[in-house]
Amino acid sequence: MDVAGKNPIPTRASPSRRPFAWNFYPKSKFARDDSVSPLDTITKNPTRSILFSVSQTTAGAMLGPFLDSYHSANGVLQYDSPFFAQLWGSTSIPALTTTWWVPPLFGLAGFLIGWLYVIFDKVFEEENMTVTPPIILVGISLFTFQYWLSGILYVNGVDRYIIFWIMSIFAFFGYSQLDGTKSGLVTSVATALGGPLIEIGLITTLQGTNGGYHYNDLGETGFFPLWIIPVYFLGGPANGNLARGVWKALGKLYSDNQNSVNKSGCSDCKDSRVVPCPNCDGVGYYTTFGREVKCNCCKGRGLVMCRNCFDWYGEDPSDIEAIREFMSRIPD
Repeated sequence: MDVAGKNPIPTRASPSRRPFAWNFYPKSKFARDDSVSPLDTITKNPTRSILFSVSQTTAGAMLGPFLDSYHSANGVLQYDSPFFAQLWGSTSIPALTTTWWVPPLFGLAGFLIGWLYVIFDKVFEEENMTVTPPIILVGISLFTFQYWLSGILYVNGVDRYIIFWIMSIFAFFGYSQLDGTKSGLVTSVATALGGPLIEIGLITTLQGTNGGYHYNDLGETGFFPLWIIPVYFLGGPANGNLARGVWKALGKLYSDNQNSVNKSGCSDCKDSRVVPCPNCDGVGYYTTFGREVKCNCCKGRGLVMCRNCFDWYGEDPSDIEAIREFMSRIPD
């Protein structure tokens, strides 16, 4: 009893009576290391990082020039020395109109946006965001449609301010519905500001060379119309969700910490997915007033779900219903 002699103090059972932890769930290939810094995310698994970098760069270099062609084909911008590929287009409007530096520049953009998402997801603890293939495809499709629509609106003489607000609505809708994370917001804003600044540099430095180009509507900036900014902004979620999907897929093939993690899996539960209940020392009950009382934390089982495993299995630690359903499948 306590000092006043009124409230019973539970007496925990001996730790030696902890039950055996079953090992009937599949072993995880991944491990969580809370000490890992954002920079370590890049360096701790070179194979995963290299493959991710190559995939993001390749995706940007392949898709970017076709998106850019929606603008060049509709007169938004003009290259001094373009090259063409008709492909599925026509002689008057080829599918590809670009110049030599466009593929590597879009490849670099895909590389940078992808890594910014991965790093900021770590910084803002948004690594567990679920990104499905349909979400990735919808994001890329919406970004493609926005590019196409901006060119169509321009060639049909729509006022640049109207185009700006239409593109801004697309950007806000795409971010809010397909992303909505702090990582996405920071990266998309950086893309919306950095992209136009890079264009100013390109227009200025490449003038008079075989890579030179210009916008036919110099707009409010003297280089391009402002509606380019929300177009760049939507590139964040489109590229970022692809990056998240690729990063997690590679994580399933290559352990995040192959060198330092015990290959047997989780060191806390040995991949059993359960650990002794800390409230009753894994016994399932405690003694009070001379009688045994069932522990309310583990419902008398003596086991609770291992919280160190959630990241390994891609599960949400705040999903109480899922945790209860999982524990209900564990035999007594």
